Amino acid sequence: MDAKLLEILVCPVCKGALEYRKAEQELVCQPCRLAYPIRDDIPVMLEDEARELDASEGEDA
Repeated sequence: MDAKLLEILVCPVCKGALEYRKAEQELVCQPCRLAYPIRDDIPVMLEDEARELDASEGEDA
């Protein structure tokens, strides 16, 4: 994932910062509890495509 792209991407719902989870290939918004997938190195920043985080998935997940 391009570091410069990560710097400018924000959550489309709340405009908050995103956490890059390399192993899961996701960008996570903790306040919204949503994980946006990264497919073929392209972040899919659509709320309908996001996965809701489980209660067990904390900030350190």
